[in-house]
Amino acid sequence: MPTANAIQLNEDPVAEASAAVRVRPKPGWQAIDFAELWRYRELLWILGSRDVRVRYKQTVLGILWAIIPPLFTALIFSTIFRLLKVAPQTLSNGFPYLLFAFTAQVPWQLFASALSQSSNSLVGSQHLITRVYFPRLVIPISSLFSAVVDFLVCLAILAGIMLWYRESIDLGWSLLTLPFFGLLALATSLAVGLWMSALNVQYRDVRHVVPIMVQLWMYASPVIYSSRNIPEKWRPLYAVNPMASVVEGFRWALLGKNQPAPGLMLWVSLVSVAALLVGGLFYFKRMEKTFADLV
Repeated sequence: MPTANAIQLNEDPVAEASAAVRVRPKPGWQAIDFAELWRYRELLWILGSRDVRVRYKQTVLGILWAIIPPLFTALIFSTIFRLLKVAPQTLSNGFPYLLFAFTAQVPWQLFASALSQSSNSLVGSQHLITRVYFPRLVIPISSLFSAVVDFLVCLAILAGIMLWYRESIDLGWSLLTLPFFGLLALATSLAVGLWMSALNVQYRDVRHVVPIMVQLWMYASPVIYSSRNIPEKWRPLYAVNPMASVVEGFRWALLGKNQPAPGLMLWVSLVSVAALLVGGLFYFKRMEKTFADLV
């Protein structure tokens, strides 16, 4: 006759098996499950704060690396133009070139850093993807955190430069639009990052392509020059590049006087970002079920 304890031991595996939950990928296109993302908000915060801590760990200059790239880029181009005997003011709408270029470098570094982080985020988190279920969209979104921290540091430095050149600036109500253009830069980086991160899982060449793409993209954006240097009839086509409107929007918000508002360019860029983001989400969700096998 089996004892009560023996009977209990024999029933435990059955009870555990009946309580098991099998997770299967959803077929076809599924809209973003915002409720599920909200349930995993703590994981989103943990991954984002981890990236911020690790980014400058064991570095000598620490957070200063957030300032050095945009500041040196602006100084280098200013020096090159002077060596080539090209008056920088001809490219900067009459503003001091350091102020003009650094105002563009701040949103550009936000975009470039966020894109670089998000495109490599899935491959860098393979130990999580292969072990536990969570909405994979959390990973590229959390990778934006460190780029936002760098952006805020650069904004503080930009405020100091603006104070130095305060006589050249005419601040107005347009300053209130600054958060909108910051969000537009993040949306652009996330839209492209979704494509790149999903592709990077399958084709590791992507990590080598992204830096080249970012470099070429900078020259295709009005970072070192003004959109006024583009013929007016071509500006709507030029605005298919969303960063064109982001950069010009930042200058309009922060410099004011003699700086044109994005206008029609902004609407074209919004449509472009929406198309990139929807397409990126579609491709990301389609490939999501293969991440654990390929990564």
